Formats: sequence, structure tokens, C-alpha cells
Amino acid sequence: MANYSYDEAGNMAAYFLLTFLSIILIPLSLSSLPSRKSPTVSGCQCRQCVKQRENIRKRERGSLFTPKLRRKTIFVIVGWTAVAFLAYKVATTEVENKVYDPFEILGLRSGVDVKAIKSHYKKLSRKFHPDKVKLSINETIEAVEAKFVEITKAYKSLTDETIRKNWEMYGHPDGRQEVSMGIALPKWIVESGNNIWVLGAYGLIFGGALPAMVGRWWFGNRQKTKDGVNARSAATFFKTLNEESGIDDVIGSLGKAFEWERPHVKASKQESELVELEAKIQEQLDVKWSELKKLAEAIPGSHESRRRALVLLYAHLLRLPVTNSTLRKEQAHLLLQTPTLLNSMLNISITRNWLQPTLAAMRLYAYLAQALPPGQDQLRLAQLPGISMDESAKLSPRFNAVDQLIESFEKEGDERLPEIKKAAQNWGKVEIVDAAFKVLGERYITPSAFISFVLKARIPSYSGVKPVSDVEADHKAEDTREQDFLAGKGDVETLLSGETSSGWAHAPFWPSNRKPSWWVLLADVRTNKLVVPPMKIADVPIGSNYRMYKMQFQGPPATGTFHWRVHVVSDTFVGEEVTRDVMWKVDDVSVLNTDDQNSDDDISEPEEDSLAGQMALMRGGTVKKRHDEESDDESSTDDDQDKDSDGSSSDSD
Repeated sequence: MANYSYDEAGNMAAYFLLTFLSIILIPLSLSSLPSRKSPTVSGCQCRQCVKQRENIRKRERGSLFTPKLRRKTIFVIVGWTAVAFLAYKVATTEVENKVYDPFEILGLRSGVDVKAIKSHYKKLSRKFHPDKVKLSINETIEAVEAKFVEITKAYKSLTDETIRKNWEMYGHPDGRQEVSMGIALPKWIVESGNNIWVLGAYGLIFGGALPAMVGRWWFGNRQKTKDGVNARSAATFFKTLNEESGIDDVIGSLGKAFEWERPHVKASKQESELVELEAKIQEQLDVKWSELKKLAEAIPGSHESRRRALVLLYAHLLRLPVTNSTLRKEQAHLLLQTPTLLNSMLNISITRNWLQPTLAAMRLYAYLAQALPPGQDQLRLAQLPGISMDESAKLSPRFNAVDQLIESFEKEGDERLPEIKKAAQNWGKVEIVDAAFKVLGERYITPSAFISFVLKARIPSYSGVKPVSDVEADHKAEDTREQDFLAGKGDVETLLSGETSSGWAHAPFWPSNRKPSWWVLLADVRTNKLVVPPMKIADVPIGSNYRMYKMQFQGPPATGTFHWRVHVVSDTFVGEEVTRDVMWKVDDVSVLNTDDQNSDDDISEPEEDSLAGQMALMRGGTVKKRHDEESDDESSTDDDQDKDSDGSSSDSD
């Protein structure tokens, strides 16, 4: 029968905890280590962007005196501290459950003969016999007697046949022993005096903390949609948006959502600065500010979180400085929430095929990224370094593109030109090289065919790129490249080695590093509705080479001609939206049969002198010419010559 004993010193529990913590901490620590490789993503090199990226790095990583400690970092530090303590405890605790070895006890190597064992035992007897040992300060008579008994038992284990047999068979000189099972729990846990505390701890963990954690996870998931926003925020978007909603309506819906996205924001010490910011906003926007508050239903007192969020949002859009550090952090957190909310709004609008609110929400991304008032495209040049909003309003009628402004500033010798050129290096104006509808392996689009819309796009540098018609290209290679892409599974063509794509965008007012991307929309010109769910693209190459993207959808079941419009909308740069009208046709299936028939006729044209060839000539068709006509003529000529020669010879004869 097994004899169960508790781990008095807690060694077994220490081993268990060490193993458990190591399994968790090792992969967690490896994932927390910074990458050895420096980040390969380049970015805008203007002074504003370089300074902003440095501020972002300091905010995310912290400094030496104020390190940025996340929950993960704190858990790793506490975990490794516990591992160090447990490792020290295990290393310094004396292990008592050693395997019985009489040779080790006597200080002999294994395999010595009996004579050597007896001789060595006599020496140890004279040395450790209780009657002959002189006790030192730290020794007791009981310890000396126990030592002598251990030596004697080891000696008999090696010399007495019965005892030696027990040792060899059972590992102990006294024969079979009871099995002792250690439980990896310190004894103090099960002592009667500590029962109330142990039961209380179990009740707190399994009866309180665990159900609370599971309940928080369950009900928290029920309150969130799959887009990661509060369910009431999504319901607000669903109710307030309609087919005619513009960008102001989108901002109003966004402001309402902050009531549920940021319900516990405290506004006590910073209220005075918020009042000042709102007064400045009112001064610049005048009546429009009242209209925006009305759309967002940001009523002071009853919807304070909406008003607060709207003030901080428009302070960013109007580039008003926020002096309080707490308010700046709140504003940055609020701005970083907006992409998630706008994405939820887009999904609701896209499911209803609404074009106008979809475009409004997409354009708002860029206004937020560049800190410009929504809907005021005349301020788009204020995105460039050193150009204010007032100056942009004066320059916009003269210049439609960034490269035009650069050419003008080069002639004038403007001192802001170097910084503007740095920003223009990674500018986000996409050029559509080609846009067409294709069906793999077919020349025509037939009803219900699986159609691929292929977009070829690139970003020209500010110095300009040759037009597509001027670029010398191998058309056969281009066709092969396009067919390979159509046959592939991916929706994005792989970038060739050495090709450069846009890195961190020029966005000096956005509170995080931003990589630009673009939406590709297909809209019906006649109905003004979305016809295919949008696709988001990124890493568009800069220069003369293009990259292909494809959107696949099921074609209409009926024939007809369709007039669609392609929109390429930037999520980072204001006013850099590209559109192109495309017309495509769905033909009847009979065109495929006619095409195949024509190709078969070309292959199997009848011979000219055959019956089928004669009938084809009568119908006005084409036939194959005889290959032996020329040879027949030649042979007849030769025959005539032979006849002439024969005749002449006969005459001569």
C-alpha cells in the first residue's frame, strides 16, 4: 500500500511551478524581444515627419527614466522574478530521497573485493565508533551514532549474503519497502489551522475571479460587433446614414458613436482648455459648428462625452494646439479609434450598395490623416510642408497637382522647395495605367461568366513619368504576364525584386506611423450605386513599372452594355482621388460558337480541285490552292522540250 506524504519543503511544488512558468515565459519573452533587423520601411524625410516619428517612438517605447511598461512587460518581469526565486530555492535545498548506495556510504568504488571492504570498514569503525569519537561543538552523540549505524548497515549490505541479496533485489538492505508518494503541496496548505484561508482562496479564485473573467469576456463580446465597435455604435450608423449622406453626416454619426466607445472619460481639470478650444472652433467654423453639434447631438450636460470627443476631433482637423499633456494623449487615443469606427460605417454602407456615404467615409480618412477640415478641397496644398491653409486657398486655383507647384517654386526659388520635394517623393497620387474586364481563356464576356476586373496602377514620381503610349514595352511579354496573373490565385501581383513601394506616408499630424493605401470601387454610372464590394490595395510601386490588382465577381445573367466608373480613393492624401469610366459588354454565348467555327474553318479549308472546294468557291468562300500546280507546269514544259528535241533529231535524221 502506498504511503502518501506531503512535500514538507515544497521542493516538488517548486519544480512544478518552474516547469509551468518556463512553458509560458520563454515564448512570451522571445516574442517581446526587439528584432535584430532594422525596419526596412522608409518614409517621408521632411522635418515635420521625422520629428513626428521620433515623438511616436518615444511615446510607444518610453524613455530611460519613464519606461513604457505594458501589461505583457510587467507579467514577463514578475514571472522571471518568480522563476529566479524558485530556481534559487531548488538549488539550495538539500535533497533527501537519494538512491541507497553502500559503496558511496563507505567511500569505496564499486566492484572492490570483500577483503578490501572488510579492511576499509575496520578503519571506519575505529574512526566513527561512538565510544572513540570526540564530539566537536556542532556535533551530537545522536548524529555520531546514526553515522556509525549507516556505515555498519552499508558494510553488511556488501558482506552478508542475505542483506546483499535484499539490496540487489529491492534496493534496500532491509528488503521490500513501502512505496512513498510525494504530493507537490507544502504541508501548511492542508494543516487544520489554515483550512479557512485555503478554502477562502479557492472560493475567491474559482467562485469569484474566474466567473467574473469569463462573464466579462462573454458579455464584452456580445457588446462588440465583428468590426470591434460597440453594438450601439453600429446601430447608430445603421439608423443615421442614408443613401444621400455626405461627409458632414458621416462626422455627425462618428461623433454620436463616441458616447459608447469612450463612456468613462473624466473631464475635470482639462475642462477649461476644452472650453477655450471650442471657442476657437466656433470662431473659425461659425454656423457650421452649431450644425455639426446638432448632427452629432452633442448637447452640453446630457451628452458630454460626444461634445468632448467632437471638440478634440475638430481641434485636430483645424490644427489647433493642445497644451495639456493629458488632453493630447486623449486626443491621440481618440484619433486612433476613428479608423475602426469608419471601417464599421463603411461595411454598413457597402452592404446597402450606397456610393455617396461610402465615398464620404473613405475621404474622411484622408482629412483626419492630414488634419484638414473635411469637404474643403481648396486646402489640399496645405498638406505640403510650410504651406498654411490660407495660402493653400490662394494657390489651389492655380495648381491642380503637386508637380505643378514644384515647377513654379523652382522658378521662383522658394526656400520651402527642398522640404516640399522630400514630401513629394512618397506622394500618394495613383496613376491608372489600364483598367479592363477579363474572362480567363475567353475573348468575350458571356452571361454569368466569372469576370476579373484587372487594374494596373503605379505612383509617378513628382518629376513625372512617361505616358503609357510612350513607354516601349514587349506586348507579347505583357500579355503573358497578364494571363499568368489572371490564372493565379492571388488578388495582388507580386512585387518584382528591386521595385520600390510607398513607405511611411507624409502625415506629420497623425499620431502613429501611417502606411498609405487606396480603395478601388466599381460604381454604376446610371444608378449611382456600388456594384462590387471595394478592394483595398497597398504597396503601389513608384516609378514607370506598374502592379496589377484584380477584383473577381459573377457576371450578370443577361446580355447588354454596362457603363461603370472606377474610383481609386486614398486613405491618406486629400484630393488625390482618381476616376475612370469603363464600358464593357456582355455578349450572347453564340459569339463563342461563331468564333470557334471561324477558327475551325481556317484550319480545315477544302482543296481547290475537290468537290467541297468547288462548292466553297461558288459560295464565295476561301479554299486551299493546289501545291502541285507549279510542279505540273514545270513537268509539262520539260515534256514539251523533250518532244522538241526528239522532233529535231528526227528531222536531222
